[in-house]
Amino acid sequence: MPKLGFGLMRLPEKDGELDLEQLCKMVDAYMASGMNYFDTAYMYCGGKSESIIKKALVERYPRDSFTLTTKLPQWMMDEGIDGRDRIFNEQLARTGAGYFDYYLLHSVEDGANYEGYVKYDCFNWAMKKKEEGLIRHFGFSFHGTPELLDKILSEHPEVEIVQIQMNYADWENPLVQSGRLYEVLRKYNMPFLVMEPVKGGSLASASPEVEAEMKKIKPDASVASWALRFAASLPGVATVLSGMSNEEQMNDNLKTFTNFEPLSEEEQKVIEKAQEELKKNPTVPCTSCRYCCDGCPQQISIPDVFRALNTIRLYGEKDRAQSYYEKLTQTSGKAGDCIQCGQCESVCPQHLSIISLLEEAAEKLEK
Repeated sequence: MPKLGFGLMRLPEKDGELDLEQLCKMVDAYMASGMNYFDTAYMYCGGKSESIIKKALVERYPRDSFTLTTKLPQWMMDEGIDGRDRIFNEQLARTGAGYFDYYLLHSVEDGANYEGYVKYDCFNWAMKKKEEGLIRHFGFSFHGTPELLDKILSEHPEVEIVQIQMNYADWENPLVQSGRLYEVLRKYNMPFLVMEPVKGGSLASASPEVEAEMKKIKPDASVASWALRFAASLPGVATVLSGMSNEEQMNDNLKTFTNFEPLSEEEQKVIEKAQEELKKNPTVPCTSCRYCCDGCPQQISIPDVFRALNTIRLYGEKDRAQSYYEKLTQTSGKAGDCIQCGQCESVCPQHLSIISLLEEAAEKLEK
């Protein structure tokens, strides 16, 4: 499995639509580098990710030349048990892949989400799909507590791989707890996939002081490459997923992972300084996964609202943030339109208090 995985949640767009031509170029560059791991999901890109990867990858390369992963979303199984097969069959049709190299229960977390996967017997069901040859390997992506992760791995030895959110900003985050999740995975000697290594792009920049130290050691390396190398340097990491949205990001990531070099002790100290600096920033830790957007009855583009809010929180640039916000809300709902239904908070992997944050955004951004 290559160290760099191609995450298909944030794909290139052109005129508001997914850009197949650019995606094909990115797939070609990635495959030409010798890497071949692609990660999608039923709901990515508003449900279009699985279909477009059929055109960009499955129909253009031999099936045995790439590894394809997708996921089962418990919260979209409206028919319960029957929903498992409906979604799975849709995924086979959308991708045209014939089988999935890895199949994951999507975004497992504490409470009704995990209980739903148990209620609908998804672990045993997945093993049957594996026996049928439709799944090669089984696991789950995870956004829950270390205690739940330990419980699942102790009760389900059939699990072969786990996908967690991990980056240097979230290592001690009390909501994400990347560091403690890592300890649990190592306890079970469980190989794992890393999602959000650059935290939705927020770790593509750093404070001037930290960036200066990074450039002093590696003048030609991007700030984002440091975040990727932090994740990929840890023992047990199978693949680090990067949601590459354009060819520039693809090329930078390939540069980082070609002849990959783990972090040195000197570089690790720079990361530790970056972690300390981040603790001072009162930003909204949104990763722009956009899970909150699909079911919003007011069609509020929540991650983009938070981007404007963070501009004010970090830099005090209210005029710039308001200008951005005004353009944004010409085609989407305003923060003040929120009816507090709670749909967004129920699916947020970061467990953000979205309703109160939207209230803050409305207060600061709406004239």
